Amino acid sequence: MTRSKEKPTEYNKKMGFWERNRLSGGYVLKRSATKCGISIARFILLFGLCFLILQPIFNKISVSFMTEADLYNPIVISIPEHFTTDNYKLAAELMSYSTAIVNSLVISLTIALLQVAVCLLVGYGFARFEFPLKKFWFACVILVILIPPQTIASSLHLHFKFFDILGIFKLTTGSTVNLRGNVLPYYLMSAGCMGLKNGLYIFMIRQFFRNIPVDLEEAAYVDGCGMLKTFTRIMLPQTKPIIMSCFLFAFVWQWTDGFYSKMFLGTTKLLSTGLARLVDSLGAYIQRMTGTLTTVSIAYSNCILATGTLMIIIPLIVLYLFAQKAFVESISTSGIKM
Repeated sequence: MTRSKEKPTEYNKKMGFWERNRLSGGYVLKRSATKCGISIARFILLFGLCFLILQPIFNKISVSFMTEADLYNPIVISIPEHFTTDNYKLAAELMSYSTAIVNSLVISLTIALLQVAVCLLVGYGFARFEFPLKKFWFACVILVILIPPQTIASSLHLHFKFFDILGIFKLTTGSTVNLRGNVLPYYLMSAGCMGLKNGLYIFMIRQFFRNIPVDLEEAAYVDGCGMLKTFTRIMLPQTKPIIMSCFLFAFVWQWTDGFYSKMFLGTTKLLSTGLARLVDSLGAYIQRMTGTLTTVSIAYSNCILATGTLMIIIPLIVLYLFAQKAFVESISTSGIKM
């Protein structure tokens, strides 16, 4: 009988590390040291990036539970000496939190749904149909992404301050309509694809539809489906990933928006506008309670502001915890193809 030969890999596994390193002329040690160095550098880089992102949040959480005396205590750094929840009660009172969160939820949810529905139709049209000046209109979509809304603030203010449709209102009633102070301009702009970040959603949806083979639609046309039925029965079920991405983006951006909220909804209580006025509201509150004109300390103002910021982002964190699986899947399956 002939003795079976062991494979070289199995033989190397039975050898010790230093024996293999000696036989390889030091290559095994060099390779192991290189892998270990790369792993350590990757860990340091990822830890540093995570620390840069999470450290401000941890700092706000720590400050939000401190009393005013702890803010000026040099011994107290991260852990409060006198733990308190009065900052949250005061911030909730100043922002009218219970009313503001309901208003913000209703407006953000309805605006996000409207934006996704309208941008879905427009993005599908850009991806599949040919029409006059198609490249020009898509260039306008890109301009909506690039140009900040602050550049058209005056135009938007005047347009909705003296709103009219082809002169019909002024002809029939003798004057224009003032739409500022209510949520209607939000819906009109979103329905016309000029809402917050609508150009970005159109671009994302257009690129997503371009990744879907045209053969599916052609097969549906052969089977007797029209354009609308093909879109609703064939294409729409495949757009769940991009719908989830656009909806979450639209909801979060609308939730924290301060530009359009200040311009159109000055009297409506929202979380974003309440946070912007939180420091001024704190000064008025202290003046009302003390009966004298006093200056609020910068440290205490920042403490209440940090508390209000946390109260705004907590619902977004809860939303992400419930939607993280669908959101990650949408990011991984909705790659952009030029």
